[in-house]
Amino acid sequence: MTGRSPLPLLYLDIDGPLLPFGGTPREHPARHHVTPAVGAAANPLLARIDPALGPRLAALPCELVWATTWMADANTDVAPRIGLPYLPVLDPPELSEEQQRADERRGLHWKTRALVGRAGGRPFAWVDDEITAADRAWVAAHHAGPALLHRVDPRAGLTDADFAALDHWLRGAGTARG
Repeated sequence: MTGRSPLPLLYLDIDGPLLPFGGTPREHPARHHVTPAVGAAANPLLARIDPALGPRLAALPCELVWATTWMADANTDVAPRIGLPYLPVLDPPELSEEQQRADERRGLHWKTRALVGRAGGRPFAWVDDEITAADRAWVAAHHAGPALLHRVDPRAGLTDADFAALDHWLRGAGTARG
């Protein structure tokens, strides 16, 4: 039986990669008209989202998954602003308090276990501004497939160089670890 392997997953954080922090208003001008909103949609940083990011993300050879504290709000407050469809959302892992404390002591991000579990050995890239050496080591030890943990500068957000690196890795994801 011949069949194509499923596309690699791309776990995408919002704060930092899509919503740059720091800098001045001149460095991050509002890129489009923002309709007044309530709740999470009223976040003033939403004006920093570049609507061109959505088509660029959609063009990558992967399956996009939100990996963000925005949770379901990512689909209602962010995706429409950048032209992305409804995407699956990474759920936080169900850990005991003892395991949570142990992970925090070792510097493991709350998302790390969850994304490895959801991937189930499938190749994945993780785009975040909080990736550490502890996350890299844990993924290397616990994920059987290729993985790229791509840290984005939260002051700049996703850049052309980030997209080039992601596209290059995703196109070869079935053959090597990143």
